Amino acid sequence: MSDDLEQFRAETRAWLEANCPPEMREPVRTEKDAVWGGRDQSAMSPAQKQWMDRMGERGWTVPDWPKEYGGGGLSAAETKVLREEMAAIRARNPLSSFGISMLGPALLKYGNEAQKKEHLPKIARGEIRWCQGYSEPNAGSDLASLATKAEDKGDHFLVNGQKIWTSYADKADWIFCLVRTDPTNKHNGISFVLFDMRTPGVSTKPILLISGYSPFCETFFDNVKVPKENLVGELNKGWDVAKYLLGHEREMISGMGLGGGGKNPLIEGAKATIGLDAEGRLADPVLRAQIALFEVRAKAFAAQSERFIDELKAGKAHPAQPSMMKYYGTELNKSRYELMMAAGGSDELEWESEATNGGREARAWLRTKANSIEGGTSEVQLNIIAKRILNLPGA
Repeated sequence: MSDDLEQFRAETRAWLEANCPPEMREPVRTEKDAVWGGRDQSAMSPAQKQWMDRMGERGWTVPDWPKEYGGGGLSAAETKVLREEMAAIRARNPLSSFGISMLGPALLKYGNEAQKKEHLPKIARGEIRWCQGYSEPNAGSDLASLATKAEDKGDHFLVNGQKIWTSYADKADWIFCLVRTDPTNKHNGISFVLFDMRTPGVSTKPILLISGYSPFCETFFDNVKVPKENLVGELNKGWDVAKYLLGHEREMISGMGLGGGGKNPLIEGAKATIGLDAEGRLADPVLRAQIALFEVRAKAFAAQSERFIDELKAGKAHPAQPSMMKYYGTELNKSRYELMMAAGGSDELEWESEATNGGREARAWLRTKANSIEGGTSEVQLNIIAKRILNLPGA
């Protein structure tokens, strides 16, 4: 087994070296550097498309998915080797996708064979971009109170209602959506459906954020026809699918705490603005201690994240563990940008100039404030941890 794994590592290293474009070995600096795929791929650079296509052809955008659904069919150990070898050359993730991080795992568990064969290969190849229709104006943390309804019309559902905070709804091709199919039962009256965002009756409206960017949208459904074959799992049992998917969403969000590859922007930025003392240390001793403490916490979180992924793949992770990882990853990411702003001083607050790349750090710092809301608020995650992991009385 060990010899086979080492041979796989050598072959993987050689393939990555030959196939990963030099441009894809640089850190992701802006949102435009990330590749989301989709029907319209005109915004991709040649290097981005080449990297996504090559990895997709090999099944390595989703290395541990079965080959029959567009994956690489790799074992957990082989997947780990692939990630390590990508990190060694600082290769970017070839495809960022809610289809990969959220919908895909849910379809693998709850989807029928026709749904898996229809949607999973397209997700793996980056051909379809997905968004998530969960939160509503009156159903955020209490998501099971959702009111968007789907009426049974024989061969299709007729969907009416509204979603909010729908990330990239204005850019997505399809949506996975929670709808109410039984108004008499709160949790057991929800169904999980999929439909094309081009379907007549679907419209979106961007929500402007304090960062000046707008990844979020309001999404409206006005007599949207959804074919019955797009129901995932059983009718009125969508809450089971939703909870399973939320675990994977929280796992995805927790990854923000790990930061990006390449040079550490926090340390490099602090060196540039604060300077070094005679001994080659950051000149500000208070900030130096704060950054050191942050780095210790970040490394501990990285180690725990690796352990969590191994446990998750082996089916041994605690069901509430994604809440723990999501909460701490969120806090780390917020702390990282707080320290960046502290290191940069008042100049870091500049909003428009070329010197600050259009206020990149300031806008990112403001964006992190939403981390503790999206994917389940921090307060909700702490309640889950208290009740299901710590077994606290009255939690």
